[in-house]
Amino acid sequence: MMPWFFVYVADMQPGSPRSFRFNPAWAENWATARRQIRDLGPEFILIGGDVTRDGSIHDFELEAMKADFDGMGLPYHVIPGNMDTGNKHTRIQGARDNRDDVGLNISSEHIRRFEAVFGPTKWSFVHENVRVSGFCDMLLGSGLPEEDELLDWFEERKAAVRCEHHLWLMHYPLFIDRLDEPPFDIADPAHYLDWYFCVDQGSRKRLMDLFHATGATRVITGHVHCRKDHAAEGICFDLAPATCSGQWADRWPDGDPALGFFRYDVDDAGLRKTFIPLARVSTRDDAYGPGGHPKPEARDYSLAWEK
Repeated sequence: MMPWFFVYVADMQPGSPRSFRFNPAWAENWATARRQIRDLGPEFILIGGDVTRDGSIHDFELEAMKADFDGMGLPYHVIPGNMDTGNKHTRIQGARDNRDDVGLNISSEHIRRFEAVFGPTKWSFVHENVRVSGFCDMLLGSGLPEEDELLDWFEERKAAVRCEHHLWLMHYPLFIDRLDEPPFDIADPAHYLDWYFCVDQGSRKRLMDLFHATGATRVITGHVHCRKDHAAEGICFDLAPATCSGQWADRWPDGDPALGFFRYDVDDAGLRKTFIPLARVSTRDDAYGPGGHPKPEARDYSLAWEK
């Protein structure tokens, strides 16, 4: 087999000057990553979500990134992140009073709007000796009709032809430290971020059963903006870097918030991952508007640079 490679990138969040908030540095960082990826010329690009800063609110951010990806001249496959479609589901308010956690839940409308721009939020394809499957994990535990459709699709995946490598893409990491960690309480200030940054315990076994049944060799995730390698039950779990900003640098002693993306090389010897740092990290400091997940009353569109 001739050697070949692909690229994984996630958490760009360039935002828009038409929004109630905008960070030009994040947009410049994505432009840098975009140039680097085009110069590399991979077989395809895997895009792991959070392609927008507020795509769950603004369709124009989704549409702008679709045009941006189309203009790269490379095949790409994208799953949504929580900034694109809403967060994973909760029935109670969490410990942080500056956000409405229940109001941030993913919805059927979010899914329809994302799919109207980017197409299906669940997909699987084979290239050479690698199968790649991606899905919208924020649906798990939501009770939405789209969750039932996703679970049916999982069952179909189990009958698919096996490949030497099977990579799964999801946005949230499956776990924080270990597969059997206890459930995190969204209402506990000490564990709010643990809850926010991983799949709920109730969905982990279902996903691990799926991964084993489909011959998964690697699971690639974004969301945390911190690079970290995990392994569990013979499967590699790659927590990927962001291009917009690093975070949670103090969560693991071997976590790395450096900005960049992954390159995966495939040949007869196997599949190898390489971290590609951004060639330049923007130092602009002229951002405006609130961070995080602001409540509607904190979204002041009079700040927008473009009306």
